[in-house]
Amino acid sequence: MFGKILRAILPALALSSAFALPAAAGSPPDVAPIASEWRNPSNSVHVRIDRCGGAVCGTITWASDKAIADARRGGTDQLIGTHLFRDLKPAGPGKWSGKVFVPDIRQTFSGTIEFQDGNKMVGKGCVLFGIICKAQTWSRVH
Repeated sequence: MFGKILRAILPALALSSAFALPAAAGSPPDVAPIASEWRNPSNSVHVRIDRCGGAVCGTITWASDKAIADARRGGTDQLIGTHLFRDLKPAGPGKWSGKVFVPDIRQTFSGTIEFQDGNKMVGKGCVLFGIICKAQTWSRVH
């Protein structure tokens, strides 16, 4: 299921960060409002969003047996500990742009995430200059 969901949205992420606002220069981004554990819609993967060097990343901290098997079939042997969201930088209020790794197909795409409130994180991508868009809503793990 993890792979099907990601295959559906992540090709659309390929062009989205090309249209994002440039990252703020200077000090490392403030991650306090978003630094937390997040789960995908099917609750098959949990990601910890936190600082990684001068940017922000999302590291897989937990995955269901099925998600692990799907990733392994796609060529990703070690799912736990993998950086799913990479090189995220501020792209506007509550918005971050960077890269998204799809373990099931071992591909990395450009993408954005947006925090709608304290408990929802939306990954969104568009192709064909914004004509076709897909999104996936992640929830904060309490």
